[in-house]
Amino acid sequence: MMNRVKQLLEEWSRQRQDRPLTKVIEVEVSDADYARIRALAELYSDRDERLIISELISAMLDEIEEALPYLPGNTVVAEDEFGDPLYEDVGLSRKFEQLKKRYMVT
Repeated sequence: MMNRVKQLLEEWSRQRQDRPLTKVIEVEVSDADYARIRALAELYSDRDERLIISELISAMLDEIEEALPYLPGNTVVAEDEFGDPLYEDVGLSRKFEQLKKRYMVT
């Protein structure tokens, strides 16, 4: 599986991909990180710093979400294609999904 950051770099090389920002938050970055963001904005000149930061955050959140551990509970919620039981997730990934839904704006 290609990691999301490599995929993002490929997208930046191919085309401009503006996404509307829906929330604005202020973040502080180190001088070194700012230099890297500026360098990326110059390398991919069709993207400004805000878009670079937004897409990097999105890529990292995708990877974090995929890496959250699944912890099987005791309750069977389904069966797989072989008839083996699938247990409810009682780990951080389930909690994350619940919290994410709480903060989603519709």
